[in-house]
Amino acid sequence: MTGTPHIAAAPGEFAPLVLMPGDPRRARRIAETFLADARLVTDVRGVLGYTGTHRGEPMSVLASGMGIPSVSIYATELFRHYGVRRIVRVGTAGAIPLTVSVRDVVIASAAHTDSSISRVLVDGVTLSLTPSYGLLRLAADAAGHQDGGAGHQGRGAVHIGPVFTSDHFYLDRPALIDALEHRGTLATEMEAAGLYAVAATEGGEALAVLTASDHVRTGEALSAEERETCFDRAVRIAAAALLGDV
Repeated sequence: MTGTPHIAAAPGEFAPLVLMPGDPRRARRIAETFLADARLVTDVRGVLGYTGTHRGEPMSVLASGMGIPSVSIYATELFRHYGVRRIVRVGTAGAIPLTVSVRDVVIASAAHTDSSISRVLVDGVTLSLTPSYGLLRLAADAAGHQDGGAGHQGRGAVHIGPVFTSDHFYLDRPALIDALEHRGTLATEMEAAGLYAVAATEGGEALAVLTASDHVRTGEALSAEERETCFDRAVRIAAAALLGDV
């Protein structure tokens, strides 16, 4: 079989290590600016995937689209059909507490969710959706190394903690956000819980490294152009985690 229903790449065309942004244009930008010798390996439905190298190691990038259903499809097919071992989501999120600022990086140590994904995989159990500890540790180490142990140096801080993965982008629920913040939730987004659930099911490793592109409390938000240029730090942290212990 060549490809899957959603990915056109031939067997072996994806590296075992994959960066996964949501936006296909962001996937192309990562391929053009971050990977060496990148080549397009899939473009089914306009979802772009590339394979090249980073620091001499094979690495791929594939867009996931938006939401748990979309990321679950692509992550499942990568783990199950292409032998991928590690996927790190590099996306955007909405900051919740005032201690997290726009442009800060959030490394998701857990993903709360209003989706059924945490309840349908094991009958009668609500799963705790978390990343693989190895990737989480490696990302934390990479973030500290980039800062040189001297704080964020004007580039935005790095935070490690839980995020909220929601099925609803526009639904206004201030009481829910208040309750999540009270319990230490750092940001809201739409994919991490799905990625973590798939990794647990398929025996892979996964992590989400997110850039705060807007703020739930203050209303501050990056422009579309700023979103494309402000997430490079998250990509560097994610790639370092992918390469760690390889």
